[in-house]
Amino acid sequence: MRVYLGLAAKHQGAGIPEAMLHTVRGAIDSAFPVPPEVIRSREWHRPGIAVFAWTNEPDDSRRPPLLETGHDRVTGVNGYLAAPDDVNRLAAMPSLDTEAVGGCFSAFRATEDELSAATAIHRVCPVYYAETPDVHVIGSRALLVHLAGGGDRVEWDVLALQSMIRQGYFLSDETPYRGVSALPPSSSVTVRGGHRTVTTTPLPSAVPAPTSRRGKKELVGELASALLATVEPLRAAGEPVNLALTGGRDSRLIAATLHAAGIPLRATTNGLDTHPDVIIAGRIARALRVEHTVIPPARAKEAEKKDAIVVEHPLARAYETLRACEGMTSAYESIVGYLPYSAKPTMSGQSGEILRAGGLLLLQTDLTEKALRRRVDVTFLRDPALFTEEANEHARELAGPWRERAPLEALDHMYISYKVGRWHASARAGSLRRGDQIWPFLDNRVVRAALGLDQTWRLSEEVIYELLGVLAPSLRDIPVEGKPWRFTAGRRYYPWQRRPQAPLTAPKTGGGGWNWRTSPGVELTGLMRDHVLGRLDLLAPIVRPDEVRKLFAEPVLKKPNQAWHLYTVATMLGGEYPGKEPEGLPGVHIPIPS
Repeated sequence: MRVYLGLAAKHQGAGIPEAMLHTVRGAIDSAFPVPPEVIRSREWHRPGIAVFAWTNEPDDSRRPPLLETGHDRVTGVNGYLAAPDDVNRLAAMPSLDTEAVGGCFSAFRATEDELSAATAIHRVCPVYYAETPDVHVIGSRALLVHLAGGGDRVEWDVLALQSMIRQGYFLSDETPYRGVSALPPSSSVTVRGGHRTVTTTPLPSAVPAPTSRRGKKELVGELASALLATVEPLRAAGEPVNLALTGGRDSRLIAATLHAAGIPLRATTNGLDTHPDVIIAGRIARALRVEHTVIPPARAKEAEKKDAIVVEHPLARAYETLRACEGMTSAYESIVGYLPYSAKPTMSGQSGEILRAGGLLLLQTDLTEKALRRRVDVTFLRDPALFTEEANEHARELAGPWRERAPLEALDHMYISYKVGRWHASARAGSLRRGDQIWPFLDNRVVRAALGLDQTWRLSEEVIYELLGVLAPSLRDIPVEGKPWRFTAGRRYYPWQRRPQAPLTAPKTGGGGWNWRTSPGVELTGLMRDHVLGRLDLLAPIVRPDEVRKLFAEPVLKKPNQAWHLYTVATMLGGEYPGKEPEGLPGVHIPIPS
């Protein structure tokens, strides 16, 4: 994981105040969620401009240096480039522009008289910016940007937190920190001559779905080429890629991409030997002639004999989530905990929904304009009765620009801008501490190519099916787990046509799918109730106290997701984060349903 921060003076001839430089160096321990002893750093200074960079990576041998320096400039890349030498391309550009560069990254650059940063098309590697009366601040961690400008005291943007309580992530460019904004997707922020400008390239509009076989082949071929390019850095790994393989669509496509690129891989699958995920993954591995390891569920037999589990105290869980995700992901989410950084190449099918237009459309069966517009409204204005009129009006303002757009494209772009660009961008910080994975479905050029394809065509899943035909045709003949391919619904097949295999489904069992976070029990409900209701005065600007009390009125929560969101925000506003990690908190017993 890498962290960057740049400072640029507003006034000609002015330098960066020494007190601010001192604050930045001291704030990194709070803003970088790894042990201080594993952090190494570099700095670059010119009159009126300073760039700081930190990482917990042991070395830069497979990636561009933490700071790539030239005779008059310095460049840093957060994330990874499909072609590591493209750091020189970014350094040499007249204006920082990521559009044609492959990888999952953001870029930071400074010259003798300019500071700039840019996001890729999805901003999964984020950029945040703020300003003080004397200095512009740009960085990759929002808390660090905030602390750089204001010392050790946090000022919350309380109204912006209404989105966190509704959805568990941000549906805007706001952050929890007053005055700190997230740079939009495919954008650059530049400070020159003391003035800041933000330039944004609109997300691609989709072309109509091709009607001919040749047209489909051309578009799928372009997407396949982009996928193959994004795994090129793995050639330098020196060992096979470990792929988390299931019976679904997305990890199978990653396996096909690695196979077509000639990059060695081995597959692992979690589950019992009788589960369709394990059965199908085994068939995929045999078809590609790769090693396949099955990892059985941990302590499955012992769990059957117990009537409860013990989980960490919700305050400990919330603190770690806030520390890793900076208050932009709810403690409902399970964030990957810290482990020492490892350069071992690992991959999964995460974010494959982008190629299937899944996202906010995944569960949308009614694609009429009226239904899609209702979905846009509900996304921004969920549970309006819980919120104050001021909070609801703010949500309506955020929804306004999206309501004016064609709803199918609006939902597709909302998913990239917010679900990927805000929720995933913050949540992945947990796993980045362990190592920077290659994410083919989040590659800058792959996402751009995918967004250019008709949403209904992507939603039909035919695009992924055809990609398999280009990259590893044998995998199309292996069934998928769960539901059949969407494009086969209602389609008539003649004897000479290829018909996809029927899916394999897991048998339904009595206790399957139980989740303690959504079935919290009396003890956990009580702890969450006391925590939230004890901070109602802090929450009152955005939620109605009487409605919050109703939410916690029952012995066991009926809306646990929203309760977790409230708990997370209450922890921020109550001052438990940022600060000292809570210690000595007892575990909580959660009864297992019979």
